[in-house]
This record gives sequence, C-alpha cells and structure tokens, in this order.
Amino acid sequence: MLIHQRTLQKEVSLWGTGLHTGKECMITFKPAPVNSGYRFVRTDIENSPEIPALIENVVDVLRGTTIGLNGVKVHTTEHVLGALYGLQIDNCRIELSGPEPPVMDGSSHPFAEALLGAGFLEQEEPKNYLVIDETIEYHDAENSVDIVALPLDNFRITVMVDYKNPALGSQHSGLFDLEQEFVKEFSASRTFCFLSEVEALANQGIIKGGDIDNAIVIIDKTMQQEELSALGEKLGIESANLILGKNGILNNRELRFKNEPARHKLLDLLGDIALLGMPLKAQVLAARPGHASNVEFVKQLKKYADRNKLARQFQHEKKAGVIFDINAIQNILPHRYPFLLIDKIVEFKLDEKIVSIKNVTMNEPFFQGHFPGNPIMPGVLILEAMAQTGGIMMLNGNDNIKESVVYFMGIDKARFRKPVLPGDTLVIEAIMTNKRRNVCQFDAKAYVRGELVCEASLMATVVQKSK
Repeated sequence: MLIHQRTLQKEVSLWGTGLHTGKECMITFKPAPVNSGYRFVRTDIENSPEIPALIENVVDVLRGTTIGLNGVKVHTTEHVLGALYGLQIDNCRIELSGPEPPVMDGSSHPFAEALLGAGFLEQEEPKNYLVIDETIEYHDAENSVDIVALPLDNFRITVMVDYKNPALGSQHSGLFDLEQEFVKEFSASRTFCFLSEVEALANQGIIKGGDIDNAIVIIDKTMQQEELSALGEKLGIESANLILGKNGILNNRELRFKNEPARHKLLDLLGDIALLGMPLKAQVLAARPGHASNVEFVKQLKKYADRNKLARQFQHEKKAGVIFDINAIQNILPHRYPFLLIDKIVEFKLDEKIVSIKNVTMNEPFFQGHFPGNPIMPGVLILEAMAQTGGIMMLNGNDNIKESVVYFMGIDKARFRKPVLPGDTLVIEAIMTNKRRNVCQFDAKAYVRGELVCEASLMATVVQKSK
C-alpha cells in the first residue's frame, strides 16, 4: 500500500443530474493540502460552506449517504467518495454547484476516469492508516447484516448479498488490491434497485434524476403494459421506451459483470468507509450491507480509532492485553496512592464499555484497620474503584483531558454480594447507559474469579479544573 498522502495534480470538472434531487450540478475536484481529507464545498450557497466528509456529519442514509453541517447538505456522496478512496487519494476539495453530485451512469467510473486524467501528486506527509489489531464487529439481527474488520497489514474487502429474491439470488465479490482491481473491476458497477421498489421510491420523491441510463432495474414482478406506462410517467420516461426485459433486467440492459449488484454494494461500502477520514488496513467482510449498516460500522471503526489515538497519547509502550498501564492511568486520573485504586485497563470501547483490573494485596493500607483479624476490602473503596474506572471512560472522550476532572453525582442500586479478600483480583466492568453533554450514567460490576462481588449504577459529570 502507498506510504505518502496524495492529492490531484490539477482540477477537473464533470456536469450532470443528481440521482435523488434531480437537480443539475457541476462537480469540480481540486487539489488539497496534506491532512485536509475530503471536503465538499457548496459553491451555490453564499460564502461557499464546507462540509468535511466525516462520519459524524452523516445526516441521512435513505437510499444513499447524505452528509450535512449547519443545515447545509450534500446528498448521495458514496459514488464520489468511492472513487477517491478507491484511487487512494487522501486530500481533495470537492466543489458542487448544487445539493448532489451528478449520478452520471450510476457508478463511480466517470469520476475515477476524470481523477485519473487529472493525475496524482504525492505529498510529503505519510498516510495516517488505521491499523486494525483486533476484531471490530457490527451486527444487525433484524436485517441479517454482519460487517467485520479483521487484522491485516493490507486492505481487502469481501461482500455477500442475498435479498432472498429469485430475481437476484445470492452474490458475492471481493477486492484484494485497490491499485490493480478498483478501476477495472469495481468502479464501473452501477447502482440498482428492484422493479417492485421503483414506484415507492418515486412516490417518496427520492429518485427524481433516475432513469434507465443510470440505474439497473431488476425485474422481480410482472407488470401489464398499462402499469409500466404509468410508472414511466411518474419517472418522466416515455412509456414506449420501457419494456420488461427477457434477461431479468428492465429494457434488457446487459450487466457489466455477472455479479454487478454485489460489486456495487462493495463500491458503496468503500464510499462509506471513506467517511472514516483515514485509510484502513484490515480485512473487511460484509454480509448484506446497506448505507445504514455501513455508517454504523464506520462509527465503530471511528470509536476504535479514537481509542487508539488516546492510547498512543498516554500509553507510550504497547503491552499485550493492556490498553492503559498504571503509568498511563496516573497521567489520566488525578488520584494517587493510597486513593488510586485501579492498576490497569484491559478493554476499552469509547463511550460504551471499559474493563479495569485491581490487584488486592495485604499491603493495602485499609487492611490495617478494616477487620484487622479478618481483613476485608471496604465496600466503599470497591465503589471508588468502579468510579475511577468509569472516570477514565468519561475523561477519554474529553478533548481537554488535562484541564478536566470527574465529579460523581450519585450512586444507586449499590449491592455487595461477596467479600473481597487479600490476594483477590478485582475485574471491574463499566458500561455507559446514558450520556448527555458532560453528564453520564454507567452500570458497574466487580468480579472475583468470575463471581459477582459488587454492582452499582453511578452518575458523574466532567468539569473544568479551577484555575
């Protein structure tokens, strides 16, 4: 894979109609400085507002991925972003004279060809790869969607689609080398839908620019000519130009690849992964993906990236099975002996879950006076260890960690199940249940040898340190 970031040698423009809005638009790709990423610019609006193509700016996933900021939107970004990501371009300014990039032929190929024509410029800054070193999973049981990222010192992606529809059946496709395969094998795969969906989509007003030249329509129902003519009127297509194809595709259009739908789903996933804001080193496996699931998966990747960034900030020496050691914890929390009550963090999912370890030894100062002849760890200190664990989960989501401190606001449903003795190892698991601005609630449980010894619900807030 490439080492340095790249942008364009020169600008290049294309003109066309947006798939969903039906509005004409000029799209212009321009060179951009290092570390600027992809930025959409609405030149048709006063002051030309910019929208960074980042996962946090996704505002809609209905039949496409729409991003927005401060009320300004760009619809159907995935084909443009798929072309940029597939060509391993890191930085690009994307100017639009309308709310949606032109659909062109329904694929990324026209964009890829234009970008290739503009040429690439290697930049001095190295690429900021997100390297996956553990399994990242997204699962949607209701829609039977699974997307997984596995460790790999490269980038590969495999997609399987199965709509339980005989008109399409099951298909799969895999991309193993962006440089060798993207342009020839995937960029030209076109967007598709089923004939049974077209009328509903037209009624929703989201395919105003759709026609038989920029989408594959798979025939999954029979229609009388009168029905087909009525559908043509809704789409603004001459009914004489519509026929139920004998090859299973409206108007007998030929597929560019036998598994073109699966390839297009892979292309869409590439475009949505681009919203991560950094190239990925991983093997991605996706079953029945769509824009909604793609976005949720990328959110998981973003949390993993943020956690790794924070880990690098505080954990200078990487240790197997450890996210933060005691030295890193002392850089995060203000507590010190004898009130620093956790030894390491072994699992951490940003704003979701954290797991800490506390080794309980006879040298603990509280054992000298708490049941001296029968030493037991005070329950309030177990709660304090839980609080410190949750505090790390909160503070690591805060940009000004050095200037912040966690204050606890409430403890509820505290239960002590078994005594904790010298020699025990406490495993504390805290799960975020609610977060609003600087206040959060989390449920914490402490275990010894797999047995629950304490549990509680805690509430805390992050505040700025007093000067």
